Amino acid sequence: MLDLIWLVPLLPLIGFLVNGLGRDILPKNVVAFIGSGVVLFSFFISCVLFYDVYQLRQSGEDGTSIVTIFQWFGAGALNVSMSFLLDPLSSIMLLIVTGVGFLIHVYSIGYMKLDPGFNKFFSYLNLFIFFMLLLVLGSNYLVMFIGWEGVGLCSYLLIGFWFKNSSFASAGKKAFVMNRIGDLSFLIAVLLIFITFGTIEFAGVFPQAAGLASGDSMIVLISFLLFIAATGKSAQIPLFTWLPDAMAGPTPVSALIHAATMVTAGVYMIARSNILFTLSPVVMQLIAVIGLLTALMAAATALTQNDIKKVLAYSTVSQLGYMFLGLGVGAFTGALFHVITHAFFKALLFLGAGSVIHAMSDEQDLRSMGGLRKKLPVTYITMLIGTIAIAGIPPLSGFFSKDEILAYAFSENKMLWVGGLIGALFTSFYMFRLLFLTFFGKFRGTFDQEKHIHESPVSMKFPLIVLAVLSIVGGLLNIPSSLGGGAFLAQFLSPVFADSAALTQPFHLDHSTEYILMSVSAVAAILMAIYAYTKYVQKEVVPEADHVERSFLERLSYHKFYVDEIYDFLIVNPLNSFSRFLYRIVDRSGIDGIVNGLGRGVSESGKMLRLLQSGNVGFYLFLMVIGAVLLLFYGIYTI
Repeated sequence: MLDLIWLVPLLPLIGFLVNGLGRDILPKNVVAFIGSGVVLFSFFISCVLFYDVYQLRQSGEDGTSIVTIFQWFGAGALNVSMSFLLDPLSSIMLLIVTGVGFLIHVYSIGYMKLDPGFNKFFSYLNLFIFFMLLLVLGSNYLVMFIGWEGVGLCSYLLIGFWFKNSSFASAGKKAFVMNRIGDLSFLIAVLLIFITFGTIEFAGVFPQAAGLASGDSMIVLISFLLFIAATGKSAQIPLFTWLPDAMAGPTPVSALIHAATMVTAGVYMIARSNILFTLSPVVMQLIAVIGLLTALMAAATALTQNDIKKVLAYSTVSQLGYMFLGLGVGAFTGALFHVITHAFFKALLFLGAGSVIHAMSDEQDLRSMGGLRKKLPVTYITMLIGTIAIAGIPPLSGFFSKDEILAYAFSENKMLWVGGLIGALFTSFYMFRLLFLTFFGKFRGTFDQEKHIHESPVSMKFPLIVLAVLSIVGGLLNIPSSLGGGAFLAQFLSPVFADSAALTQPFHLDHSTEYILMSVSAVAAILMAIYAYTKYVQKEVVPEADHVERSFLERLSYHKFYVDEIYDFLIVNPLNSFSRFLYRIVDRSGIDGIVNGLGRGVSESGKMLRLLQSGNVGFYLFLMVIGAVLLLFYGIYTI
């Protein structure tokens, strides 16, 4: 079956080409069938490939295979092939991308059915899946970079899908520009990797790196550049502000790109390059600190947001911060475990929010909702499951993955654990706040909205139910030994992180300490849920209107810590002013002045010279005489 690995990315590419070229002639049901079907087939092949890797791991092998599709190009010592790497890490990522991607395609059938751009939307989704699969499967940094750039392009197209709205189009441009910063860093890192190792193939780079000394200056520089690239794609401080604005895109886009796949690309890249980062302790510390700060800032911002999608957007940024915290403290498996569980419960929450928005006639303000649980029972139950999972309440999936990251943080630095615990408290509160404001109390919307409230169609409910089940059982993938589990995911991924494991001290906490840490985080999350229930259900508190005066801390949170305003003041406005200077002084007065001046000079000269053409024969004879005299004097002078 390994020979068919090329079909996994090729099928979505075919779907993009067929739906894209036939978008004006194919009926919607055909487009939906093709768009969803190609991803489903990719998922089936991915399942078989995962089983093959699993069988190899069971037999004691590392389960790694490289399949060369074709030799791409060569330039001097650089030879690049279009080749795919199948190993435990990529096989799991294939399941996430194609499995969750298929569910979101099915959901989009119902959500986008009335949109005039339905066919174009499905072609974009297929193209995104293709590039994401290329990113995951690439066996060298250049193939990964192509996928990396491709998902950035698709993000731009999908965020700005409703581009006639200028604010939506601006959100797409913002995402594209901010990602370019990280992409340039990635490209420079790839060049340095080739200079240092003479190859960009993972199979050639990582074994060489494993033999270098920890703290090697070139490795530190490469790791730092890769980290900058990851901060852009995975929305970490300071390059995180594009993701909340990306909620301008259709809700399925939020679920696919900004919850389950694209934003986790940075986590995947660091995990894939784990040996480079393990050899760069200072960069690892930086990753942990930036991840924690991102988690805390985003969670604190989500506490006061009233747009249902904005709450989930900042929640995504916060959970990505937890993943980076895990990477920074060496919990590579824990970070990937959280990638998996987050894909389940955050895709579920975004799609659930889309179901609510669909029922509320495109209303997104939590203050205009309330009392929807009886009218949207499936949406309510599934979102309740997703909320419990993301809050880290046992026994749902988010508890196990978040607990593993916090345990590693506790082992590495107690302050990192304290910060992570505070972020977990915020997460529980703002998510239950969202749930209670949406589904409990009295309905606060308009009469017309209430009259049209209805549960979503089957095409939208089916993905919700499947993702809810996965959010419940997803934690079984890596139950720790302290709870009687075998840590399957850690065992399965061990070959990927073997070089790093050989250079670091093995993680160890005694079971009693683990029980205490689990209990503290679980009880804290439950207490915050109870507090949110007391405030928003029992006391029926409704968030204030936008113009109401707030306390200093509330203003900071509500206005997103004024980060966008600070960026505008320090970067955007000076650049705009400099651009206007270049336009007015250099471009218009300088370059245009010279070009237009030459044109005017020629024109004015022509006007003067034409006066010599008077038509008077006597004047022409006079000019001939003058010319002859001048020639005579010239001849005498040159003798």
